[in-house]
Amino acid sequence: MNTQKKDRGFTLVELLIVIVILGILATVTVFAVRGITNKGKTSACAADKKTLEVAAEAYMAQNGSYPASAQQMVDTGLLRSVSTNWAYALAAPSYTLTASSSDCTPAAT
Repeated sequence: MNTQKKDRGFTLVELLIVIVILGILATVTVFAVRGITNKGKTSACAADKKTLEVAAEAYMAQNGSYPASAQQMVDTGLLRSVSTNWAYALAAPSYTLTASSSDCTPAAT
């Protein structure tokens, strides 16, 4: 009597089922992460815009007029760097912020 048990590997059908399940899980994960990334970019743009607005108002409070450029707010220490998402422009007696990134909303004041 031969009491040895032969170990058999997985069948082709079993392997294909596992591969299909892993593909579905990977697809769901990619779309979920993509949505989170888009929300993050939108939030970053909104925060950047608010920072520029606060810096411009602080400059106005200190100097009695809005700065001619975003660089002036950097020079006075109100901003760390000039925004790459928003373009600042003096439009007397106020200013305008125009979206310069596709992730940001259209022009706002």
